Amino acid sequence: MRTFLTTALFAIATLTTTSTAFAADPHDGAWTLVESKSNWSDGKFPKGMRLTINVQFSDNRIEYHSINTTRPATPYKVDYVTTLDGKPSPLNEQARFNQIAVSKTCADTYQILKMKDDDVIVGEFWTFSADGKTLIRNGVGKSPEGKSKAYHEFFERK
Repeated sequence: MRTFLTTALFAIATLTTTSTAFAADPHDGAWTLVESKSNWSDGKFPKGMRLTINVQFSDNRIEYHSINTTRPATPYKVDYVTTLDGKPSPLNEQARFNQIAVSKTCADTYQILKMKDDDVIVGEFWTFSADGKTLIRNGVGKSPEGKSKAYHEFFERK
C-alpha cells in the first residue's frame, strides 16, 4: 500500500510539474486590430483595416503569423519564427524586409525590428496589458517611397 501511495504521489507531482512547464504563455493567442483605437501619424490609416495576429511564445522563441485582409483580393501575410535575443533572423517571402529581430524588454513588452539587409525599415514596441486582454503596437516605419510615419495599433484578444 505504501509503495502504491508513493508511486501515485510521484506521478501526480510529475504531471503537475510537466503541465506547468508546458503552460501557455499569457501573450499567446489571436489578436484582432481595433480600427477605432488605431492611427497613423500621417492621418491616412486605412478605412476598414482588418488585421489579425497569431503569436505563440516559448523558451526564448516567438512564432508569429499575421494576415491583413483589408484588401480581400490581395491579403498580406507575414510569418516568422525567431528567438527573443535581438539577433536578426531571416524573414522570407517579404518584398520590404528580409530580416527580423525580436527582444523581450520586460515582462509584457517586446521590441521588434524588421530590416532589409541590416537596415531597419520598421521598429516597433509591443505592449501587452497586464490583464491579457489587449496588445498595443507603437512604431515607426519607412514606406517603399522612403517616407516614415509613426503608428499606434490597438488589438484585442480574439
